Amino acid sequence: MDYNIEQEREKCIMCGACAGTCPDNWEMKEDGKSSPKKTSISEDELDCNMSAAQSCPVNIIHIKEDKEDGKQLI
Repeated sequence: MDYNIEQEREKCIMCGACAGTCPDNWEMKEDGKSSPKKTSISEDELDCNMSAAQSCPVNIIHIKEDKEDGKQLI
């Protein structure tokens, strides 16, 4: 199963927790805010990205199952 990452980037507080937790998919951009390198991830990439989402102090990272009525995991 695949998953989609949604980030409310405008609410990012530039703490870097996600990039520090999951550097394989999260990076800090020139404006100081984080962004995922890709928003469609596989089952193999889920744990790292779930950890990144859980580390976000403002809870702006959401991961959903990639299907029309996909359940939001976080």
